[in-house]
Amino acid sequence: MSELDKSTEQVILRAARKVFTLRGFDGARMQQIADEAGINKALLHYYFRSKEKLFDAIFKEVMQLIIPGAVQVLLSDLNFSEKIYGFVEKYLDSLLANPDVPGFVLHELSLHPERLLDNIKGMGVDFNLLVGQIRREIELKHIKPVEPDHFMINLVSLCMFPFLARPVLMGLTGFDHGKFNAFIAERKQEIPRLILQSILP
Repeated sequence: MSELDKSTEQVILRAARKVFTLRGFDGARMQQIADEAGINKALLHYYFRSKEKLFDAIFKEVMQLIIPGAVQVLLSDLNFSEKIYGFVEKYLDSLLANPDVPGFVLHELSLHPERLLDNIKGMGVDFNLLVGQIRREIELKHIKPVEPDHFMINLVSLCMFPFLARPVLMGLTGFDHGKFNAFIAERKQEIPRLILQSILP
């Protein structure tokens, strides 16, 4: 692929991500994406033959931005508490850099959960490994008995919710973008503290 082709493809991907984020898969139209990219529809179809192929490319790109770094921490040799702090820091940093991602993922999760599941599995993420780690920590009495599924949902939700509710949160608190970012920086310590306080013996 030539540099021009790569550049055009990146312009299309950026435009598609914006349109898909605003409208979701079902609401997005190829013509809207072409208009956002500043190209004609025929050229868009030359690079991506269908909306499905374009969406899959965007979804994989989005997942690569937020999942691998955080999951890598959980699968590392760090002790359990260090993993929680590391996971939260990586995950929040990824979301700060890509604040449109939570809304994008939530919208598609509500409409097409199978697409999200297929893409996560396609990245080699095996949550059974994480569940096994939590159960081992319980057996060793390093943490109190906790249902692993609830633990993971609590951890992810505490990280993601401020981004999903950001307009309301900023409206209620009077936060500007700088204060919101500072608030998220504080949550890098607050979330692990809250989680660990509830499960450490």
